[in-house]
Amino acid sequence: MFFPGDAASRRKVALGGRSSKEQDRQKLLEQTRLEREQRQRRRLCNHSAIVIQKFFRGRRAVAAERLALRHKFCATFGELGQKADKSVFKIQCSYLPQLLYFFSLNNSNDFWCLVGACNLLLRSLSETDNAVSLFTDGEYTAERAIIEHRVKRLARLCLLAINQHRDTFESKFVVPASLLRTGNGTEVLLDTIFLLTRDNLLWSRATLDYLLHKDLLFILRGLLLTLKAADATTLPREMPRLENILFSLALRDVQRPLDRKDPQSKFAFSAQILSIPLLWQRSPTFKQVAVSQGLWAQFIHMIAENYSEFLNTLPPASAPSFPSKICLLGNILEASGSALSQSDVTVQLVTDFANVARYLMEELPPYYFKSAENVTDDTEDGMEIDESALSMVPEPVLEQQLRYASHPDFLRNLVRVTFSQGNLLRNVQNASNSEPPSETEVAVISATCAFLYASFVVLPRSVVLTNLAYSAQLVPQLWHYIRRCHLSGRWPAMAVVWRTGPDGSTGAELLGALLPLAAFCPVYSYMLTTTDNEEFYEQQRPLKLDDAVQLVLILKEAIWQLRWILAPKLSAVGTTMQNMDTQVKHMSSQGVRQFVSDASSRLLAELHDRNSRRQFTSPETFHAREAIDESFFSQAEGENSRARELLRQAPYLIPFSSRVRVYTSQVSSARQSNSSPHPFSRSRITIRRDRIVEDAFAQLNALQEEFLRGTIRVSFVNELGVEEAGVDGGGIFKDFMENITKAAFDIQYGLFKETADHLLYPNPASHMVHDDHLSYFEFLGKVLGKAMFEGILVDIPFAPFFLSKLRKKHNYLHDLPSLDPELYRSLLFIKHYEGDISELGLYFVINDNEYGEQIEVELLPGGKDMPVNNTNVIRYIHLVANYRLNSQIRQQSSYFLHGFQQLIKPEWIDMFNEHELQVLISGSHEGMDVNDLRTNVHYAGGYHEHHPVIEMFWEVLKTLDSNLQQKFLKFVTGCSRGPLLGFKYLEPQFCIQRAAPEDAPDEALDRLPTSATCMNLLKLPPYKSKEAIREKLLYSITAGAGFDLS
Repeated sequence: MFFPGDAASRRKVALGGRSSKEQDRQKLLEQTRLEREQRQRRRLCNHSAIVIQKFFRGRRAVAAERLALRHKFCATFGELGQKADKSVFKIQCSYLPQLLYFFSLNNSNDFWCLVGACNLLLRSLSETDNAVSLFTDGEYTAERAIIEHRVKRLARLCLLAINQHRDTFESKFVVPASLLRTGNGTEVLLDTIFLLTRDNLLWSRATLDYLLHKDLLFILRGLLLTLKAADATTLPREMPRLENILFSLALRDVQRPLDRKDPQSKFAFSAQILSIPLLWQRSPTFKQVAVSQGLWAQFIHMIAENYSEFLNTLPPASAPSFPSKICLLGNILEASGSALSQSDVTVQLVTDFANVARYLMEELPPYYFKSAENVTDDTEDGMEIDESALSMVPEPVLEQQLRYASHPDFLRNLVRVTFSQGNLLRNVQNASNSEPPSETEVAVISATCAFLYASFVVLPRSVVLTNLAYSAQLVPQLWHYIRRCHLSGRWPAMAVVWRTGPDGSTGAELLGALLPLAAFCPVYSYMLTTTDNEEFYEQQRPLKLDDAVQLVLILKEAIWQLRWILAPKLSAVGTTMQNMDTQVKHMSSQGVRQFVSDASSRLLAELHDRNSRRQFTSPETFHAREAIDESFFSQAEGENSRARELLRQAPYLIPFSSRVRVYTSQVSSARQSNSSPHPFSRSRITIRRDRIVEDAFAQLNALQEEFLRGTIRVSFVNELGVEEAGVDGGGIFKDFMENITKAAFDIQYGLFKETADHLLYPNPASHMVHDDHLSYFEFLGKVLGKAMFEGILVDIPFAPFFLSKLRKKHNYLHDLPSLDPELYRSLLFIKHYEGDISELGLYFVINDNEYGEQIEVELLPGGKDMPVNNTNVIRYIHLVANYRLNSQIRQQSSYFLHGFQQLIKPEWIDMFNEHELQVLISGSHEGMDVNDLRTNVHYAGGYHEHHPVIEMFWEVLKTLDSNLQQKFLKFVTGCSRGPLLGFKYLEPQFCIQRAAPEDAPDEALDRLPTSATCMNLLKLPPYKSKEAIREKLLYSITAGAGFDLS
């Protein structure tokens, strides 16, 4: 029979390997399990129902019993207990047991019953000296358990009742007339708690321990938080009672501590109370008592010794904008300001406070680290702010509280106590003392310096620096500590713990040198900006000149160690720190290193600048001997090297000649990278000699930056309109640069003025001379930049205060002599005037008189109505200096700098100060070195070093004066000044070529010497005598015939 194709009749086989009976068994077991669980849930529900019913019946029975007792209490003692007398407190009386049993926080009558009981208790205790007799007629020990239990319960109910009604703290309760004591119910309850916890009562300690265990501090914190800061004056009756309780608890906490092992109970008072926002404004009396009684010092010491544990016990923030850590820091700063002003303040308190305050500053959110926003470029250390934190704004009242740390009295007292140990203050007068500091001095100074460093990062730095410099007088006191360490040859180790972060293992020995410099350098640098030359050199303030020399040596060594010796390690750590948050980045040993490195470099630069104007030490004092070798130069030529970074941050460690060598190499590399092999890319200009500025402005100012950096060929047209002979191979261009700078920077042209010393600076009234004056300033910036880019020295004596603008520096009072010495002397007279300044009739205005037009300029808004007096005279002086040195030439300087930087990169000249920059522009004033030129000369055409004509030529050249030598140099090279590093670097090398045969007739020798400036070539005929050489040479170099002379 054939298969029909129907699979239905086929036998089904279970491929799972089990029979159907086994599957049925599994279903049965699962069903049984579910039924069992259902029965278990039913039993649990029944049991829960029984428990709930039992609890409900119990609560209902208790409520009924309480109601019955309340009725019984009212029938016996009155509706509010007004029928009771002092005998009701005896242990055999049911008054207190009934009240404690039926009392309910939600029943207003119960509240007033409690107030009545407390009022009666207060009155009864005031009438007897034996508090125990109020509760028992027998021995206290026999009835102690009952009495303590009732007292604890009563105090607890008073505390809960106050907490329940704390929202009414700001308004008086309406007190029933039946009460024997007039006043606020909360006052009575607070007085009761205070009375029951007094030290002279036998049950006080047990009661206080019980209340602490029952969240007394948490409730007190809540009560204090209900009061606004302004309530400290508007509610004088409530505040003292709370403060009494606070003081009692504080005294109990520091004098009779519980045997508490866990931190939560160990630091309960400090954590709960001291972290209340604006605590001292809510409770001012408590602050005064805590400080005067020494409690504050003990609290700070306890926190300092157990900071990590303590931090973990802080309660949650009372509001998102009031974090507990910031509130604690603000309260500590505010109270410590009062503590530091006490006559008996100890060094230990300063050490503990400085450490705790700095710890908490490290915990501040990133948006508090904004000091760089509040300082000028000259005091800024380059610290960056997290972009993500810029949207956050600190709470104004908390920010104001943190600024207690920058208050002048606060800082004055902090510095006074810090340097009071040992003989440190006497060492200010005895500078020769080289005895190393004691351990106590090191501890307090390290803590204070670390705190001041944190203050620089967190607080408005200009305010902190001002008060440290002038109110606290930090510089002379900290300097003598630094000097003692330097003279003793050993910096004491400072063990300062920072936040966990990269490079957290910095040795204590290194911090021992860094922390004092971290506090000293910014303050002294800030003082130098306002110290005039008379104070620095004549009065020798704030430091003696000998001390300034010692400081240079210390700074030089510190910078060399940080920026050279430790640079490889720091760079690796610095790369890691770029991704760290703001706190870790700044509040770490690496942050201190970077801060000290920047601040000390800035201070050394300022001292070097002072020394450049008027020497107080040899220039070699600033140089690091280790940096003067060929390996340094090889590194300096590379990008991102240690040497390049050192030149950028601390260039004055390197001798000037070495920096010039690096600068020349950088500019030469830039010229080569911009050189083009295609002659058609070169710019060609035609210049009329009598219209050189206008023609150059019209043709060069429109050139793009790449063409400005490229080759420019010049053709001159003389006064007759005829193009001069000569092909520009570089020499004509050099002649053009000398002539245009001489014409454009001439004061007769009106764009520049000159000081009494004939130094040039932008004319503040240039707009009255040229309509397009700003474009001309930009053009002249390009001209100067092009001259420096091509290595052409030009004779333009700029004023130092204007050269500082090329380095984007701000000028200060001590820069004013380079502009107006008479005005400088007048301001110094006002600064040191001992009488009443207001008698001089000065106002915050200054008069500009340009070309007969007098304009009155206000130094401040409303300055014409603001008289100068003894209080604001310093501000007036610096505003006048700022206006003359910065404001009135700001536009002109800005446009000049814009043009200048199109050719000269800022990093090329940032390694030079203003006086050195002038040398880069104009060369040395020592004149031409004939011997150097003779050493680096090449001879051609039959001449050699000992040729008679050559011997006579050099003798003649040496007899010429400096002016004629410059003219000779211009005649043969196109530039009147030699290369910065000497004629060895003249390109191409200077060459003297014979211009006629040795036996040439006299008629042939009648010709003049000629030159090819593009090749630095002198064509000298073989004259027979020195007189002939002198006559012909002088005629050639003084004829002024340009390139028509042949």
